[in-house]
Amino acid sequence: MSNTELEPLKDPGLPAHAHRKADHDEVAAKRAERQVSILFLLSAAGTILFIYSYIWIAQDIYVYLPVIGTTNAHQLFLGLGLAFSLFFIGAGAVHWAKTLMPDQEVIAQRHEMRSSDEDRAGFIATVKENGASAGLGRRTLIKRTLGLSLGLVGLSPLLLLRDLGPLPSDDLTKTSWAEGVHLVTDPGNRRLRPEDLEIGAVAHVLPEMKHPEHRKLDDIAKDALLLIRIRPEEFRLDAEKLSWTYQGIIAFSKICSHMGCAVALYEQQTKHLLCPCHQSTFDVPTGAKVIFGPAARPLPQLAIKVNAEGFLVAAAPFNQPVGPSFWERRK
Repeated sequence: MSNTELEPLKDPGLPAHAHRKADHDEVAAKRAERQVSILFLLSAAGTILFIYSYIWIAQDIYVYLPVIGTTNAHQLFLGLGLAFSLFFIGAGAVHWAKTLMPDQEVIAQRHEMRSSDEDRAGFIATVKENGASAGLGRRTLIKRTLGLSLGLVGLSPLLLLRDLGPLPSDDLTKTSWAEGVHLVTDPGNRRLRPEDLEIGAVAHVLPEMKHPEHRKLDDIAKDALLLIRIRPEEFRLDAEKLSWTYQGIIAFSKICSHMGCAVALYEQQTKHLLCPCHQSTFDVPTGAKVIFGPAARPLPQLAIKVNAEGFLVAAAPFNQPVGPSFWERRK
């Protein structure tokens, strides 16, 4: 190696400090202050949009957007409002730091874990001095708009406490199924005839709606059905429940009676329905009675029939609440 290669590296030092325009131009500083305040006000507007969407936009209202198509307005503006409120607080803080806060390099020497009393006093003095140089005292517009945006964002989690009430009344005991309602495919929204289902076939169905794109998520969670066809002689049902079937076609709630997961796995050979969440297993020929797993009740069965046009329809509503247990359930 040469002597040149063994020479130690030299400390290049810090680059020369570049002063910002706002450091020496009060007009630029005022402009930057207004920009920061506008960002904080946009954050406040985002929080107001979040609150408005949560309280006043119904969950079944939809809007059409050119890029993503029809979407739920309630969820869309909830997300946009909260995103705007958090983004513009961050953007305002970053712009404030880059244009108005001090940017001099500060070197802090290492010292023992506990500072001396003199250092502590010096730290307090430094905080007060830097706080004053950051403009918190004299830039009242920034201070007020920042307080407004932070205050409104703080209301967001409190607003969500509204979901703790009111009590659901009888909403949990009712579905959209009623006598004469057509069974339609999900997806596809196509009416079904008995001949559409072969022996061993399974169909995922929902109640027919005039405008299926406006279907509420709460209703889907209660209305989903599994339609299964087996040979009629394989049923081991009492007379009443057997009358709820049609030529070997039987309809069960798709919502597991344990924790509300979707029961969507069907084994043709054993004629068992399996919930993938906790492995509750239901026997189709006996009316979806539980043969394994933590579920405590069979899947509710929906009475079905064929109307004058030859389509499968509900013969009556469910005779019991669907899904898992809840505090108001009577049976």
